[in-house]
Amino acid sequence: MAGLQRYMAVLRLFGEAVGTWTVTDMAEALGVPQSTVYRTVRDLLAAGLLEATADAHYRLGPAFIEFDRLTRLTDPLLRAGAHVLEQTVAQARMPCVGLLSRLYDDQVMCIADTASGDAVFRPSYERGRPMPLTQGATSKVILARLPARRLTKLLAISGKTANEGFKAELAAIRRQGFCVGRGEIDRGLAGLAAPIVCEEAGLVASLSLVVEADTLDEANEQRLVLLLVSAAAMIEGALQRHLANAA
Repeated sequence: MAGLQRYMAVLRLFGEAVGTWTVTDMAEALGVPQSTVYRTVRDLLAAGLLEATADAHYRLGPAFIEFDRLTRLTDPLLRAGAHVLEQTVAQARMPCVGLLSRLYDDQVMCIADTASGDAVFRPSYERGRPMPLTQGATSKVILARLPARRLTKLLAISGKTANEGFKAELAAIRRQGFCVGRGEIDRGLAGLAAPIVCEEAGLVASLSLVVEADTLDEANEQRLVLLLVSAAAMIEGALQRHLANAA
């Protein structure tokens, strides 16, 4: 490994299951010499991306918190969509969790979430957690709006290239302008999503609501879809204004 790949390989060892590592354990997990890992850890410590704990263990450092704050302040999608997300959840008038999500490499990641006060459930989607690319309304509505070349590449990665049924499903989602899914990510929950597209900013994202599936009758589905489509259009408009003011 060389360059940035070497640093990312070490950082990606840290997760919910294992939050601290020793140099010896890192080297064994990565299959590289301890001397290489030591030099990498030394550089990451100097940058604040790792910090030392007790017994020669290391954990993720405070630099990530600094960058998270800057992301919240500068990400155009967050700036345009965070308030709209909160309004959408309030206007849903039923227990729900709202999600603002975007494409992240070959996955989809929620960048903001908010729950209504009466929501007693929590979906698997949460801020900063990468999720499957081809499952659930939140992801499918993003895929449906991608340029053909990029979509083909991502479907190849996910093994869906030859799945004509899935391609037809995405085409239908693109035509109707929204997606509704039930139980694809979390059993007993349903997701509704509308796309957010701003080609000038290179953004394809989605605004979603997650509700308990047994509360989503036809009337509620129609009402929430209209709410999401309208709110997504508001975010697109805010993105356009942000770009115009920045020009």
